[in-house]
Amino acid sequence: MSPFWRAHLLWPLAAYLAAMGLLAGMHLDVAIAQRWFFDAAGGGWLARGAFWAGDLVHTGGGLLVRAIGLVALAAWLASWRVARLAPYRRALGYFVLALAVTNGLTGLLKRITNIDCPWDLEPFGGRFPYVGLFADRPDALRHAACFPGAHSASGFALVALYFVLRDLDRGRAWIGLAVGLGLGTLFAFAQEARGAHFLSHDLTSAAIAWFTSLALHALPPDRGRNLNATRGRGNSASAARRMRGGTSP
Repeated sequence: MSPFWRAHLLWPLAAYLAAMGLLAGMHLDVAIAQRWFFDAAGGGWLARGAFWAGDLVHTGGGLLVRAIGLVALAAWLASWRVARLAPYRRALGYFVLALAVTNGLTGLLKRITNIDCPWDLEPFGGRFPYVGLFADRPDALRHAACFPGAHSASGFALVALYFVLRDLDRGRAWIGLAVGLGLGTLFAFAQEARGAHFLSHDLTSAAIAWFTSLALHALPPDRGRNLNATRGRGNSASAARRMRGGTSP
């Protein structure tokens, strides 16, 4: 395995699996939530009705990510007509696709994983029993849709900027990574403080965003681009042969 794949696939995957095993095996989701975000004696969740978590980070943050995606999409569409944007067309298309696939995949998984939000659980004043992350959920319980965290996934999706900048200016790729991880972590903290998600939910969102961006970045360039390049090399070779043979084009 090359150094790129060790650094970008192997180690992140190993870290994610180890963290999830630890969280599930020791029920750390509940312990962390009770220690940092929930105060039964003081009225419940740290930020259940807080402006900063609900209106600013959740609603405002969601609008911010949508705006970024729409601007990128508009720039990609404009690149077909604006010559100055043409060199960035592939990067813009990749970025828009990474945002869309990350959020779409997260939404799909929420529908099928059947895992509760913390604020619905009995240890936190809710009506439903806590079921371990990988435990068999009783059929009598209503269907839940809270894993992974969709809001944090929208922030973590911006890690695609790391791969965009890596192609354009590798020395600044860390900026894209910092933006995606920073915004995703902020979204995750706000949601966990509201009682909407456990740490494992948001950790999985980060993993989905990272591995989606990595997979899409690994896709080869479009076939037409390769075909044009091949034709260009063939034409150059033909011209060189004609020149060596003394014939005019």
